[in-house]
Amino acid sequence: MTEETPTTLTRGRSILAGSPQPVDLEPEMISLRPKRLGEYVGQSEVTEALKIAIEAAKIRKEPLEHVLFHGPPGLGKTTLAHIISNEMGGNLTVTSGPALEKGGDLIGILTRLEEGDILFVDEIHRTPRAVEEFLYPAMEDFAVDFIFDKGVQARSHRYRLKRFVLIGATTRVGLLSAPLRDRFGIFRSLDFYSEPDLVQITRRSAQLLNVVIDDAASSELARRSRRTPRIVNRLLKRVRDYAQVRGDGTVTEATVAAALELEGVDEKGLTELDRRYLKTVIDFYNGGPVGIEAIAATLQEETDTLVDVVEPYLLKEGMIIRTSSGRKASDTAYRHLGYRRQDNLFT
Repeated sequence: MTEETPTTLTRGRSILAGSPQPVDLEPEMISLRPKRLGEYVGQSEVTEALKIAIEAAKIRKEPLEHVLFHGPPGLGKTTLAHIISNEMGGNLTVTSGPALEKGGDLIGILTRLEEGDILFVDEIHRTPRAVEEFLYPAMEDFAVDFIFDKGVQARSHRYRLKRFVLIGATTRVGLLSAPLRDRFGIFRSLDFYSEPDLVQITRRSAQLLNVVIDDAASSELARRSRRTPRIVNRLLKRVRDYAQVRGDGTVTEATVAAALELEGVDEKGLTELDRRYLKTVIDFYNGGPVGIEAIAATLQEETDTLVDVVEPYLLKEGMIIRTSSGRKASDTAYRHLGYRRQDNLFT
């Protein structure tokens, strides 16, 4: 079994990271985001439903209903929030569930929103319950309730808010409480992208970054991007750097293969962390079933990282199977890693 170097593992994690990384916030990366629904590639059912809802809201001259996006990291939930803001003409305020530590944090944001503004809450399932309860009247009645004093002197005051639109994004919709989930009028699930859509995204991003890339290279990059636009853009930057330093600046299929081998990304898009996950299930637990906590402890990784970032793609590719007793490695995983099913040894 090959030994992964710390450098390779670090690079693999940065590519695989579910949350936005510093590289994703660079001006040239932000410029890759489409600004209108007409520019958005993929998720055709989601975008069509949003077009209808936005046009209807404009006809009635009222804000859009509250929107909840659900899906694995990197599929465009934040981008769609920006697009809705542009389409509706409202200002966008961005925050996240973990950042809203106290009710006052949320109230401070809500009271500054103007008519038709958009509030985007990423990782909304991680909003503290005490803060979440302020969202109920804010979403339903556009009001927040303040309590003054304590005991027999306690008084309640209702503060009216401007009509705003809340857009929530979550990778684990099952962790949302029913009262919060039921207050969203539009609920849309984002799925992994098809290879043709990712090829189109790669070509568009390459054009915006002034990268010369041929068709074969675009297809190869799309195949290795875990069906995720955020990752295809991250990989494109790594390949561009490699082409400029080790080549003539043109990205070819061979350039993509060489650059991604250096990054620890194989032909299926699996990183070192993915392969360590699969090898752990096969080598330490005889292919499973095994609980996610045991896998996380063996890998010394956070359980949430494995559930939110690693497992969705492995499940989509059929490399692991979730059962009532735990995770199991599939025949596809054995073949991909070069194992013989009967003895778990490399061939």
